[in-house]
Amino acid sequence: MSEPAIQQIPQRRVWDLPVRVVHWLLVTGVVGSYATHKLGVAYFKYHLWFGYLVVVLAAFRILWGFVGTRHARFASFLRGPRATGAYLVATLRGVAHATPGHNPLGGWMVIFLLLFLLAQGITGLFANDEIFNTGPLYGYISDSLSLRLTSWHRRLFDWILIAAVLHVLAVIGHRVFAGHDLIGPMFSGRKPAHLLGEQDAIGSSRLWLAALLLAGVAATVTWLVLRAPVPAVFAFE
Repeated sequence: MSEPAIQQIPQRRVWDLPVRVVHWLLVTGVVGSYATHKLGVAYFKYHLWFGYLVVVLAAFRILWGFVGTRHARFASFLRGPRATGAYLVATLRGVAHATPGHNPLGGWMVIFLLLFLLAQGITGLFANDEIFNTGPLYGYISDSLSLRLTSWHRRLFDWILIAAVLHVLAVIGHRVFAGHDLIGPMFSGRKPAHLLGEQDAIGSSRLWLAALLLAGVAATVTWLVLRAPVPAVFAFE
């Protein structure tokens, strides 16, 4: 099939703009957080800003899973263990059917990653490096609790790394075994029309609602940070 013919394949919109933008910004946030951590204490303020990004975006995406467009909602793609296991077997056999939004396996991976990312970001807000850097909310809690949360902050990254690797392998597996392209639609927001009915396509991205929700989450995080008490270890400054 020639390239012009491929470009003429009818497409239908399945992923709204907020879902796509948040997806790739979360990737940026995680990579940026890891890189600035490895670069050392001199880059702590940048690590902090990437942390803010992850917290706000993860919290927004979880809320969007309840009030967003059809395929962004958790109710549209979360399935029970039996349906999820059946889909895994069908995928390995190369006979899994295409789904309009997230498939059963991808749906649970979305939940796990969002929860891990939110927990990672929140624990980082209360963490400290036992030298001179602390999270912005460190002043709300005791030093012993901060150290426990710091430990969880470090452990959670390992789970996020494992989940991310599994996610990438699952995307590759769907391409190899089932012939489903999961990456392209996360950029374009569209899938070939023959993979989903006209009734499954979304009409808009509901950007006004997404903007209000994102602003509310960002304002809440900002308010908590600005009102945080000055840590005792820095009271002399």
